[in-house]
Amino acid sequence: MVTDLADHLGVLRDLERRLLVYKFAIEELMTKLRILSEEFDSVHRHDPIEHITNRVKKPENILEKLRRKGLPLDLDSIGDWLDDIAGVRVICPFVSDVYRVKAMLARQHDVEILHTKDYIAQPKPNGYRSLHLIVRIPVFLSDRVEHVKVELQLRTIAMDFWATLEHKLFYKYDDSPPADFVGELMSTAMIAAQLDERMESLHRRIHQD
Repeated sequence: MVTDLADHLGVLRDLERRLLVYKFAIEELMTKLRILSEEFDSVHRHDPIEHITNRVKKPENILEKLRRKGLPLDLDSIGDWLDDIAGVRVICPFVSDVYRVKAMLARQHDVEILHTKDYIAQPKPNGYRSLHLIVRIPVFLSDRVEHVKVELQLRTIAMDFWATLEHKLFYKYDDSPPADFVGELMSTAMIAAQLDERMESLHRRIHQD
C-alpha cells in the first residue's frame, strides 16, 4: 500500500514537471492574442478580444481521464492522447470577432490549426454555442523545440454568459435536471443567439456610418 502511494505520488510529480511545457504553450498563445488585440484596436479602433482566460488541466484529472478512457500512462505521449491538457478561452464582443480572431491566428506561420468544431454554425442540442479549435504551437526550450497542442475556445460575451450559468445550474442538479429545465435552457440559448445577432447588426451600422 505504501509502495502504491509512493508510486502514485512519483507519477504526479513527474506529470507536474511534464505539464510545464503546456504552461509555456499557453503563455506563447496568450502573447500572440494580446498582440493581435492591441494591434487591431490601434488600426481599426475596435478590440476583437474582450478578455482571455486559461488553465492547465490538473495532474489528478489527467490521470483520471486516462484511466476512464483506458489509455496507457505514458507521460511522453499524453499529448497524443489528450487535446485539452492546456486550454485558452477567448471572449469576443461580437460573433464576427470570433471568426476574425481565428483568421488572424491561422495566418501566423507557427500556429497550426489541427481541428475545428464550429458550435456557432451548428450548436449542440442543449443550445451551447462556441468555436473550438485545437492548435499546435512551438515552445522553444533550452535544449529542444516542442510542438504543443492547446484547446482554444472562442465565444461571445452572450455565449459565455449562457455557458457559465448552464454549467453552474447543471452542477446543482448533479447533471440530471428535470426535462422542463432542459427546455428552458434551450430557450434561453436561443435568446442569447438573438441578442448576438442584434448586437452584430448594431455593430455593422456603427462602422458603416
